[in-house]
Amino acid sequence: MIVTKNWLNEWIDLTDVNTDLLLKTLNSIGLEVDRHEVIRVADGVVIGYVESCEKHPDADKLNVCQVNVGKEVRQIVCGASNVRAGLYIALATVGAELPGGLKIKEAKLRGVDSHGMICSAKEIGLPSMGEGIMILDESIGELVKGKNLNEYGVFNDDVIEIELTANRGDCLSIYGIARDLRAALSRPLREKNIKDNQEGRLGIGRILQLQHTETFNADLLFSAVEVKELTVPLIISLRLAIIDQAYTTTVDAILFYATQSTGVILRAYPFEKFGDVENKGIITLENDENGYASLYGKGKVSVIGVSQEKEAHFSANEGLAIIEASYIAPEVIAKQMGEKKIPSCPHYYRTSRGSEPTIEMGIRYAAELFEKYSTSQVYGGNIELTTTYEPRIISMVESEFESFIGLKIDKTRITQIFKNLGLDIGKPKGSTFAISVPKFRHDIVNKQDIIEEIVRIVGIDNIPSKPLVFAEANQMSSDLAEYKKTRLYRHRAAQSGFYESVHFVFNERVQVEKYGFVCTESSKELLNPITATFDTLRPTLLVGLLNSASANVKVNQKKIALFEAGMVFDSERRESKRLGFIVSGPMENEKISNAGKPAVIDFAAFTKLIADVAGSFELVSHTPSHSLAHPYVCAKVMINGEEAGELFRLHPQVEEEFDLAQTFMCELKTDCLPYGLIEAQPYSKYQASFRDLSILISKAVTYESIKAVIEKHASAQVRRFYPVDRYVSESLGEQMSLTLRFVLQSDEKTLEEEDINAAMEWILSGLKDELGAGLR
Repeated sequence: MIVTKNWLNEWIDLTDVNTDLLLKTLNSIGLEVDRHEVIRVADGVVIGYVESCEKHPDADKLNVCQVNVGKEVRQIVCGASNVRAGLYIALATVGAELPGGLKIKEAKLRGVDSHGMICSAKEIGLPSMGEGIMILDESIGELVKGKNLNEYGVFNDDVIEIELTANRGDCLSIYGIARDLRAALSRPLREKNIKDNQEGRLGIGRILQLQHTETFNADLLFSAVEVKELTVPLIISLRLAIIDQAYTTTVDAILFYATQSTGVILRAYPFEKFGDVENKGIITLENDENGYASLYGKGKVSVIGVSQEKEAHFSANEGLAIIEASYIAPEVIAKQMGEKKIPSCPHYYRTSRGSEPTIEMGIRYAAELFEKYSTSQVYGGNIELTTTYEPRIISMVESEFESFIGLKIDKTRITQIFKNLGLDIGKPKGSTFAISVPKFRHDIVNKQDIIEEIVRIVGIDNIPSKPLVFAEANQMSSDLAEYKKTRLYRHRAAQSGFYESVHFVFNERVQVEKYGFVCTESSKELLNPITATFDTLRPTLLVGLLNSASANVKVNQKKIALFEAGMVFDSERRESKRLGFIVSGPMENEKISNAGKPAVIDFAAFTKLIADVAGSFELVSHTPSHSLAHPYVCAKVMINGEEAGELFRLHPQVEEEFDLAQTFMCELKTDCLPYGLIEAQPYSKYQASFRDLSILISKAVTYESIKAVIEKHASAQVRRFYPVDRYVSESLGEQMSLTLRFVLQSDEKTLEEEDINAAMEWILSGLKDELGAGLR
């Protein structure tokens, strides 16, 4: 957004505000100054009046002019095509130094003396306003011959470019910027006494009417102007050049200027698009084929806030023009453009960011310009279509302001800020403020936005810094504990010789189901799988580990020991964390100690590796539910009496399918693995005793049954027991020999032989009575 200080001064009194303070103020209220340039016409460039203009006797393209500069008339030779008698011009007198270092001197052009130079806008450091010399008029003030141009505000100005955030469409006008400065500088806006004298005017209702059958989320206002002898005054031409706004017709120039000044979207249509001399013009408002609110006359003329048909532009210099002022909420038009994009014109930029909703102000401002700078006749009255606006109400208590800002601001000061910003506020009820958000501030939607308005007006630099005072919350959340637990077992696995393998949480459904695993239900399956081989959430870690082991074999790896910690998903997409292991091939690498022939991994060795990671556990008989496991070399893993997973040898057919040597796998539920504070346990200072017991018992009896009987009959001195040998032979028939080792210890004394014998006799008696076991 480009403004100038003098242009702003027409809306708010800045006469005692220097430029540095103005720039600082704009930056402090969030209107970031991106560029600042100074317009200063050099001393010695004065107003001159061309009294006569005659052709140069020896040059067809030169003119000899007599220019009145107040105290004298000077002869000037000029080559501009638009110079003529009766014009007020900018004359650089002898001694003046123009931009670029050009110093004006006495000269003789083709034998004719010239005492100065009639200048174009560009030659005196202003933006270009077309070919030829700059023609002055009273739009810049009273023209006094011989007066320095830099004594006029428009030639002694500051150009300021402001970088607006996308939500501040209310500041896309001179009026909008001035409105924010009103709050920052605590001074009122200048009164705009725009005349609305209807006396003697032909009413617009005689020539035009608006018809519609639906309600629309748009405000419209129509006026009519009989354009006559309209010229673009210098002040408008110069300011439009400063903001880089090009125009093709005089009507366009007036409307562009009015829009930049007020923020109201203005357009002009030729009356012939709606009617003619004999018939009243009819404007029809209805939705077009894309659902946009559009205007129709003799065909479609525009889409409100978006575009105007090329043939519906008012392109003549004179004639009856219909002026439209419009407002449509930015969220409405932006949503429509997001759903159905259509071609747009430059006005859409303002509309989509939020134009000025006080459309009557814009159309009156434009009407005044037509009457001021031409003999145009403005029709009386307007045709309007407006919607009811229910303001957004945000309630806040006084204590919230201090809580958010960190500074206590007086209630009166807060009320004044709201008033200057245009936010209506009812009489506070106790400590509660009911803040009514005006239509032009669509960006204010919650309490935080209200606080931001106060902070930017008070100034963040004016809020004293305070040391942070806070109490750190307990960071030992369940998530952190879960993370630490997983990290602990990952480190244990790495220390036990496993390498970590990481996979996607996706598997190939065909492969997973082939081995008997249950995948996610089809109704809850992935809608957009990564690839055809990653089309389902994994129900197990085992398939991914198996694929990785196979890939290692293909690159000639012999010893493979991998693990993975990750999530798996059941048929309902419920997730749980697992720890998976795979060991294939030899137990260790080739080295001197094993004579280059390391032993192949077996069930016992693999179980020990898993125990090194997971701690103590028990193995019980198990029938696998999938076809990866060898049906006769598998076990259920029990931790603290809870089923924690399974441990098995890979089925020989699967080993062959994946080109693997003898392979063992295990998958454990992470939730079942012990984790927590390790507490010290009391221990006996007396010597422990070991006693082996060999029994003959039926092969059909499971170890779980034997264990249950022993635990039932074991005395307090039996600390633990475990099997150390199992022997079967033809001579034993349907019986087997099982050797159990018992560890016995007392907290009170060293056990004597009779104590040990008594404890063992009690166990043997229980085994004999309940399971028919006997000593071997």
